[in-house]
Amino acid sequence: MIMTKADMVGLVYERIGVSKREAASMVESIFDIIKESLEKGENVKISGFGSFNLREKKPRRGRNPQTGEEITISARRVLSFKSSNVLRDQLNS
Repeated sequence: MIMTKADMVGLVYERIGVSKREAASMVESIFDIIKESLEKGENVKISGFGSFNLREKKPRRGRNPQTGEEITISARRVLSFKSSNVLRDQLNS
């Protein structure tokens, strides 16, 4: 099963007791804050949940697997997530 943003809105609506419009606004605001922080190059750490880390990858040489032609893979930023020990322990218990 996959949890969607709409599912999250529904759970916030049920648990907190606000309107669905307010719940959607809350969920959207949280995602916007995380996205804006990552766009600025900041890492995001949510205590008890995990951290989103942004890494810079340098340009590197690669090879097209179909033609064997050498290409340059451009520099880019890569997002990774590492769960906290609390979350990891909870999932594995």
